[in-house]
Amino acid sequence: MEPARQNVSHIDDSGQRPVVRGTDIKVSQIANEFEHLGMTADEIVEAHPHISLADVHAALAYFYDHQTLIRNEWQEGRAFIAEMRLRYPSRLNR
Repeated sequence: MEPARQNVSHIDDSGQRPVVRGTDIKVSQIANEFEHLGMTADEIVEAHPHISLADVHAALAYFYDHQTLIRNEWQEGRAFIAEMRLRYPSRLNR
């Protein structure tokens, strides 16, 4: 007889932004590291040793199921950074 499997969700999407359950690592951060930085799932685990490979795969699956949401989050972040750069110019570029 096969042991009963627990349906454990690795993603907590009850807050403002989805995170790996039990951490403050956002799904968007893992997706960004994978998509834009070219990190492998193993490299992401190495960079965040408190999450598991299953957590990374769950975050990437969540990203692929909710790409518009995550891409909008990235765009909001870029817009915020651009606004802050305009509002508070760097003193180093004078």
